[in-house]
Amino acid sequence: MSDGSTDPRGLDLAAFARWYDAQRPGEVAGELSGRLIAGGKSNLTYEVTDGSSWWIVRRPPMGHVQATAHDMGREFTVMSGLADTDVPVPRTYAHCTDADVIGAPFYVMERVLGTPYRTKAQLEELGAERTATVAHAMIDVLARLHAVDPDAVGLGGLGRPEGFLERQVRRWGRQLEGSRSRDLPDADRLLRRLSEQLTELDPGQAGSGIVHGDYRLDNLLVDAARTGEEVRAVVDWEMATLGDPLTDVALLVVYDRLAAISGGAAVADASAAPGYPDAATQLEQYAAASGRDLSRMDFHLGLAHFKLAVILEGIHYRHAQGHTVGEGFDSVGDAVQPLLAAGLTAIDRKAP
Repeated sequence: MSDGSTDPRGLDLAAFARWYDAQRPGEVAGELSGRLIAGGKSNLTYEVTDGSSWWIVRRPPMGHVQATAHDMGREFTVMSGLADTDVPVPRTYAHCTDADVIGAPFYVMERVLGTPYRTKAQLEELGAERTATVAHAMIDVLARLHAVDPDAVGLGGLGRPEGFLERQVRRWGRQLEGSRSRDLPDADRLLRRLSEQLTELDPGQAGSGIVHGDYRLDNLLVDAARTGEEVRAVVDWEMATLGDPLTDVALLVVYDRLAAISGGAAVADASAAPGYPDAATQLEQYAAASGRDLSRMDFHLGLAHFKLAVILEGIHYRHAQGHTVGEGFDSVGDAVQPLLAAGLTAIDRKAP
């Protein structure tokens, strides 16, 4: 058991060890050490070991936390439900709802060996051909996720597909108000355009399915050993729900454009690597794999720009309050206004 001397910020290892030993007796064989895994700007992820076994612990960020965000139970439930599907996820071990144990709810899952590729430089080391293969696998896994029958895997209660897009627009508008600390006139304009276009959409056009909510390359653990299964695990399920799968597709496209939109302000630039497919190629592959109608991607792209702007504004807010852990937060807020402007352009354009 740990004496707490090597505790990473936000995780009391001694308290965790006592709780986990009560849930799964005998698994922890010695003193624990742990570290915060770099790169996360939302939920905090820790790698914990007793020297022979390894675990991953996830908890919400410290400080300002939106009431509807950072749901540990949701992540745990979704990954548990997907365990026997062809969507690769880590095995889940235990979930703690008692915030008194380490200061917040948390869950424990398998440590999956893989690389969350985030930058052009990382992918350049793979070469253009393997980069294209990895990106192809990313789209294929997304289509496989959207093909899963939620009821068949015990996730039929994860959300309400009816009225999903309308609730998304309202939700992200509320999320913005909860983190707004400066004047963002384009946010109000984009929110208004989204509300107007809701009336033009056919709610059944794209069907419904399990939506990851934050699907992108660096939320995938990619097989560095090249064993044949490129994507070892999809992680970061905190925003998963049931709804319109095209919201995942649009957000992926916007993440890939983010470095160019924001001028590289504290964001990933993996999509600039040689071999990485452009948006049109990705959309064509997804349409072929899923059989879904992508004719109204203009609305979905506008919503994706707005959603990502709100997420980054929330991170900017927490950083301004001194509640972020790790590096890379100073310039996150600089990407918000360019995203909103690009969203206004995208929502009135019929092509991706």
